[in-house]
Amino acid sequence: MTASSNLIFYDTETTGLLKDFAQILQCGSIQTDRNLDILNEQNLGCAPLPWAIPHPMAMVTNKKTNLFHSNVSHYELMRDLNRQWRQWTIDEPATFITFNGMAYDEELVRRQFYWNLFESYLTNTNGNGRLDILLMMNNVAAFSPDVLNIPLFNGGPGISLKQADIAEANGIEIGDAHDAIADCKLMIGLLKQINAKKPELIDFFLSISTKPGVQAAVQQPGFLGLGEVFRREIFKYPVVPCGNKAPNDLMFFDLSFEPEEIFEMDTQEIYSLVQKPSKSGPFKKYGINKTIPICPSSMIDNKDIFDMDFAILEKRAEQVRGNTDFQALVSQAMADKIDNWDNEYDHIEQMIYAGGFPSKQDKELMADFHRIDSAEERIKICRNIADDRHRLFAERLICQFYPQEAPEDMSNRYQSLIAQRLNEEGPWGSMSKVMTELDKLLEKDNSSETQTILEETKEFLTQRSILIE
Repeated sequence: MTASSNLIFYDTETTGLLKDFAQILQCGSIQTDRNLDILNEQNLGCAPLPWAIPHPMAMVTNKKTNLFHSNVSHYELMRDLNRQWRQWTIDEPATFITFNGMAYDEELVRRQFYWNLFESYLTNTNGNGRLDILLMMNNVAAFSPDVLNIPLFNGGPGISLKQADIAEANGIEIGDAHDAIADCKLMIGLLKQINAKKPELIDFFLSISTKPGVQAAVQQPGFLGLGEVFRREIFKYPVVPCGNKAPNDLMFFDLSFEPEEIFEMDTQEIYSLVQKPSKSGPFKKYGINKTIPICPSSMIDNKDIFDMDFAILEKRAEQVRGNTDFQALVSQAMADKIDNWDNEYDHIEQMIYAGGFPSKQDKELMADFHRIDSAEERIKICRNIADDRHRLFAERLICQFYPQEAPEDMSNRYQSLIAQRLNEEGPWGSMSKVMTELDKLLEKDNSSETQTILEETKEFLTQRSILIE
C-alpha cells in the first residue's frame, strides 16, 4: 500500500468528555501535502445546543466561552465541516489525522454527523483512512526513540505522551494550547520532526491508515514490532498475526513465547488465553479499523531490543504463519467469545452503532432535508423517515430552525427533551452537580482568567436554567 499524499489534521474542543452527549464547540482542520506543507485551513465554532450543559473544567481548558453567544448553530458547524472535508477529498482520498482521535475526536465527529443527518463514516470510507498520532507515538517510544525526545513524566521513571509535553521536549512551539487549529499545528510539527529523521516511518503509518493497508502490512514476511505504553511504561513485543474475527478484530501472537509450546496446548487452554488476552500472555488483540502501533522488523534499528536474536524471531514467525490449524483455532476462539455489554440504550445519541445503517430511502430523504430550506417541506420529509433515530433528530432540527412552524407534537417532544436534559440527572450529566462544582471552583484561588471563564460559564448556565422554569 502506498502512503497518502493528502493529509487532513483535525481537532475538536467540546462542552465535556462524555462522547455520547458532549457537544463540539470548535473544530479546526488543516489540509497538508505529504511534505506537511499547509494547503488549506478551516476553523469552525458554534453555540451550545439548547439542551447542552457545558462542563466548567472543559470551558477552563478550551477557553471558548465567547461561543456561548455565537450566532452559528451546531447544525451549521457540522454542515460546513462535512462540506469542507468532502471538498478536500474529491480528487484524492485523504488520511484524517488526530491525536487521541480514535478514542475521542473521531467518535465525537461520527456521532455529531449522525445527530445532524449526515453520513457518519466520512473519514474511513471512499478510500479515506485514519491515523491516530498518539497510538503511533506508542510505537515511536518503543522502537524509534531517536526520532523524537520522549519526555519523562514529573521526572520519571514513567514517560509522558501528552501532546504538549512531547512538543515542548522537542522545541515545537505550543502556541494557544487547547485551541483546535493550534493543536492541529502541533500535530504537524511532531510529524515534521519524525519526517526529517525517519520519513519511512510516517509512510508506513499512513499506509496502514485503512483496513486494506493493515491487511497488506501484516501479511508481509517476517515479524512486526508492537509498541505499547501502559501506565507510562513502555512495552515492546515481537508479533505476528495469528487469527481474526470479522469485521475488525485482529489477534497477534507474541513471539517471545515458543510457538510449539502454545500449539501443544489443549483447545480450552488456547480459548482461555485468546478470550482473555493480557500483557503477560501470548496474545494481543487490536482493531484492524484503528491505528495499530506496529512497524516492520526492518524498521527496528536496535537488533538487541527483544533480548532475542532476530533470526529466531523470524523462524518463529514462519512457524505461526505456517500453522493454519492454529490460526483457525484462534479465529474460532475469537468468534465464540460472548460480548457482555449492554446493547440496549434509552437515548438516541447512544444508538449510533446499535440501530444499523439508514435505508436507501432514508438516505435520500435526509439528503433532501439538507437540500430544501422550507419548514413545510422539511416537516414532510421528517414524517417520512422510517428510522426512529433519524426522524427524531430531524424533529430536533426542525424545532431549532422553525420554532413557530413546528407541529405541536414535535414541539412538545422538543421542549420535553430540553426540560429533561437541564432538570434531570442522566447519562448526559446533571445541571445541579455542574453548578455545585462551579461554585466550589469559584471559591478556589484561581487566576483571573480562570475566574472569568467560570463566572461566564455560571452566568450562561444560570440563564439557561431560568429559561425552562
